[in-house]
Amino acid sequence: MGSSTLGSLLRFLSPYKREIAVFLVALLLTAGITLSIGQGLRLLIDGGFAEQSQDNLNMGVLFIIGMAILMATGTYVRFYLISWLGERVSADIRTAVFNHVISLHPAFFETNRSGDIMSRLTSDTTLLQSIIGSSMSIALRSGISSFGALIMLLATNFKLSLIVLAAVPAILVPILYFGRRVRNLSRQSQDSIASVGSYAGEVIQQIKIVQSFTQESFEKA
Repeated sequence: MGSSTLGSLLRFLSPYKREIAVFLVALLLTAGITLSIGQGLRLLIDGGFAEQSQDNLNMGVLFIIGMAILMATGTYVRFYLISWLGERVSADIRTAVFNHVISLHPAFFETNRSGDIMSRLTSDTTLLQSIIGSSMSIALRSGISSFGALIMLLATNFKLSLIVLAAVPAILVPILYFGRRVRNLSRQSQDSIASVGSYAGEVIQQIKIVQSFTQESFEKA
């Protein structure tokens, strides 16, 4: 996603600053809880079972239960808000595109098929809804969790952290390579969907002419 595209997307997200703020709080909460679960397990195993301490055992169990409740609450809030944002932003984009299209010069409609325009209004905005309502949340959560895990790893064992970091380039190179390929394939897929939608729309719109000349078999091919 280019900087200009990201800037345009942020313009549509700006009216929902309050919802985004609550979403980010829930995101940070769930990421922090995910990283702290290990501390609860350490308290449960090392302090409870290993030391045969009933107090530590009870504290560890209560800690894990409390974290699970907070995790469930934060996940619900995060999922609800990001899904709501995806719906609202995609609707706003669809409205803005429609308002822009109907104000264009008639020459535009001479060189662009109606099916292509309809595809941009429907399938493309639906894809944006999926990106905002799902992919963006997963990417942010993974990034924050990875950063937090790296900080904890550095604080726990610096040498082991260096070994892990040495393996990062070997992981990132395939991700970047296949990421570009997937992006290109996704663009081709959207263009193909637009072409198919345009073709089907034109055939259905002129179905009486097609049937009058008995060209059903040709159109099927």
